[in-house]
Amino acid sequence: MPPAVPHVATRPPAETTAGQVRPRAPQVSAAGDRAARWAARLLPAVDGVALATAVWVAGVPPPCAALYVGAVLATLYGLGLHRVRICLRLGDELPRLVGGTLGPLLLVALVSVPITPLAPLAAGLVVAGRAGYYHLLRAGRRRGLVREAALVVGADPVGAQVFDLLVAHPELGLAPCGVLDNRAVGGDGARPMLGGVAAVSDVVARRGVRRVIVCFPDAPDGLLVPALRGLPADVCVVPRLHQLGQRVPLWCLDEIWGIPLMPLRRAGPAGRAVKRATDLVLGPLLLVALAPVLLGAALAIRLNSRISAIFRQERLTEAGRRIAILKLRTLTPAADSDTRWSVDRSCLLRFGAVLRATHLDELPQLINVIRGDMSLVGPRPERPYFAELFGERIPDYDGRHRMPAGITGWAQVHGLHGETSIEERIRFDNQYIEYWSPWRDLVILARTLANLCCDWRK
Repeated sequence: MPPAVPHVATRPPAETTAGQVRPRAPQVSAAGDRAARWAARLLPAVDGVALATAVWVAGVPPPCAALYVGAVLATLYGLGLHRVRICLRLGDELPRLVGGTLGPLLLVALVSVPITPLAPLAAGLVVAGRAGYYHLLRAGRRRGLVREAALVVGADPVGAQVFDLLVAHPELGLAPCGVLDNRAVGGDGARPMLGGVAAVSDVVARRGVRRVIVCFPDAPDGLLVPALRGLPADVCVVPRLHQLGQRVPLWCLDEIWGIPLMPLRRAGPAGRAVKRATDLVLGPLLLVALAPVLLGAALAIRLNSRISAIFRQERLTEAGRRIAILKLRTLTPAADSDTRWSVDRSCLLRFGAVLRATHLDELPQLINVIRGDMSLVGPRPERPYFAELFGERIPDYDGRHRMPAGITGWAQVHGLHGETSIEERIRFDNQYIEYWSPWRDLVILARTLANLCCDWRK
């Protein structure tokens, strides 16, 4: 006699049997949306209160306490732990949470403050504070007091399943307002179709969407990437082959009832402030350190050519804004054209070839960096004529204008300058913007200096 087979429900959430009606998505009230916004803002405050309590109980002096609390909050922010996840699971965050709390204790130890009682106290209170906060937030979501609008992009079976799971699990705090895909608009009422992928920014703005979940939409990447880029919402993507384990750390992922999500990065004001602060610190230092080289090159040009050593050239930077960058002159004035791509070597000044080969003609742009026209690191600015030409012919060219232009960049340290592929430069520039970090800027600056030394030896 064959063994009894346990009953297994095989009907996916998207299907209904005769006579049954699939529940509609809950509505998002103004109060629920405000509560969701405050929930995201309160998370750093919860950590701050826990840390302040720890340093007070441990008797840490106020200056050291302020330094430690600020360092921990900055570390947790850098680790992505101040983003309120869809799946509130403390266990996934625990290693980074403890590490981010204990690491900055070295700052306190440097001033001879005992850290033995502070270490377990700070880690324990931060973890306990998070646990209590997540419990209250989960309860508020379940009761509909904390709820934000979500948009599903992709009407394939996975997208339909995600939509229905969000409706079935209110503790996730998301109310799906509909589905976007390049298919027929309409839907079945319970899962409304709102239009094509190109309309995602319009739907996000009109419906106050705070979360966008991308599930294999029927749209080419050339249409999908620009539509998702720069949205004022958190964007998560269901990875392909999501049923298989990936080498992406679990703490980098989010989740909807067993379906993994990969959150996309959002450029925020904090990152821009850090980048600008780096430019204001390193820009003057580099200008002072390289002033002898700059003055020597300018003097040599002036004495040999009897013309001004510095000239201005119009280029495009962030958001297509026009700026006048400064350069050392390497060509005769007649050969300096805004519409000529190749350099006529017969028009080079005496030291022009050396300055261009070593990129020393770009040194005056340190003044542009200090003035705020450019950054030390970023996509190289292009002349308006060629920027318009490339924008018409090369997909995703305009994506590089999401960040201020730089003296050097990720493409340049890979040898992509001069007569090299524009498509490859764009790929490197956009990758740099997507994965920007202060550390990566320092790496690019170090590699630029190393390349300059190698070019000078040649």
